[in-house]
Amino acid sequence: MIAVVKVSGQQYKVEKDQTLFVPHVEGKAGDKVDLEVLLVDADGKLSVGADVKAKVKAEILDQVQGDKVIAYKQKRRKGFHKKKGHRTVYTKIKVTDIK
Repeated sequence: MIAVVKVSGQQYKVEKDQTLFVPHVEGKAGDKVDLEVLLVDADGKLSVGADVKAKVKAEILDQVQGDKVIAYKQKRRKGFHKKKGHRTVYTKIKVTDIK
C-alpha cells in the first residue's frame, strides 16, 4: 500500500516501514505522529480527496540539522561583502502503519 502524505506543506510518497527526512515537526524522539493523507493506492484501488479513509501513523526518530548553506554577497571595488549561513532543521521519521 502506497500513500501520499502532506507534511509541513510538502508532499511525500510513503510506504510502511519507510524512513524519511521531512521539514521540522514538533516533538521528541519516540513521539507518535499522524500524517495528513492526500491519496492512497491499495492494490490498484485509488482513493483521492474526501474518499480517503486511510490513516498514516509515523514515529519521530530524531531531530537533525542539514548541511550548512552559505549566502555570500559582494559588490566589486566597493569594499562591500556580506556572509551569512544557516542549517535547516529536519525531522527523521519512520512510517509505522498505513490503515
